[in-house]
Amino acid sequence: MNIVLLGPPGVGKGTVAAILSHKHNIPHISTGNMLREAVAKGTALGKKAKEFIDAGKLVPDELVTKTVKERVAQPDCKKGFILDGYPRTSAQARALQEFAAIDAVLNFTAPPKTIIERISGRRTCRKCSATYHIKYSPPKKEGACDKCGSELIQRSDEKPGIITERLRVYEGQNKPLIDYYRNEQLLSEIDASFHITEIDKIVRQCEDAIKKSVS
Repeated sequence: MNIVLLGPPGVGKGTVAAILSHKHNIPHISTGNMLREAVAKGTALGKKAKEFIDAGKLVPDELVTKTVKERVAQPDCKKGFILDGYPRTSAQARALQEFAAIDAVLNFTAPPKTIIERISGRRTCRKCSATYHIKYSPPKKEGACDKCGSELIQRSDEKPGIITERLRVYEGQNKPLIDYYRNEQLLSEIDASFHITEIDKIVRQCEDAIKKSVS
């Protein structure tokens, strides 16, 4: 069972993916995390990716596709996988189809206001990178990490104005990809606007879409 998750930043794909991954015993593969890990470790891929990232450019399709292809060929993906962050373009989607048959594409949606609230409320520990949310999971002491006591910061890309621009860019760039999967009759719309306490409602939608696609 091979699943692709689509949706703008802050829509909650990662949280739901972790639940689905555990339930179905298939890996959740975040391409963003894979690239950041490769850069941190200084691997050959990481060094190549870092050149583009440092220049403020997107990592080329060929490089990302190669990374994903190698990852899904690993033993833990034998029963399937959940892809998060790839594909980002219809060209990547066509490349993916050449080495992995996709069973379902879940497109997570939520109102911009909801997404902005979720992302702008995030705070990250400057030292240990632990994450919090000023509304949903606040630290015990305002502005300080529960784990190490260091200062909590708001990343520059988590400020409302930047988030609005990120959402605008996402909508423009991802429409062709969504249209591609809709034409392939693989796309299911997932209402991800529910509060974290009602995450079961989002998971249930995903399960229904998956069941329908593989039946």
